[in-house]
Amino acid sequence: MLSGIFSPAHRFLTQPEAELLAQRVKEQEARSNGEIRVYIESHCPTMDPTVRAKEIFTSLRMHQTAQRNAVMIYIAFRDHDFALLGDIGIFQQTPNTFWQQQAKQLAKHFHHKNHLDGLSQCIQAIGDLLHQHFPPSATPRNELPDEIVFGR
Repeated sequence: MLSGIFSPAHRFLTQPEAELLAQRVKEQEARSNGEIRVYIESHCPTMDPTVRAKEIFTSLRMHQTAQRNAVMIYIAFRDHDFALLGDIGIFQQTPNTFWQQQAKQLAKHFHHKNHLDGLSQCIQAIGDLLHQHFPPSATPRNELPDEIVFGR
């Protein structure tokens, strides 16, 4: 779980960009038994984006995956905040430096308004991590939807 700050943007993602990111999620999930969700809202109703990410993680039932290996990328773009949240299965397998590095890279991309590139690279890195620790099974299953979730 990590959070960070990024620079203001008039818009965050276009519909084609959101569709491209959903495709990236699908591609990365096909390489593992893990799940990745991206949740974007304009404003974080709590002071801490990690608290909000945990609320959403639970409401989307991400904690109910078979191997407890779901990862959420939470973004509150008008507040310039984000959080990375991994369930217990993946969090126990991953050094904290991985999450710190991803947060640093994401913040750097967001600061330069490279939202799509930053999210694509973060999804790729999470996909690589899930592939390493949770390779795909003979009967792959997608436990959670792949589309980007847009909140309020």
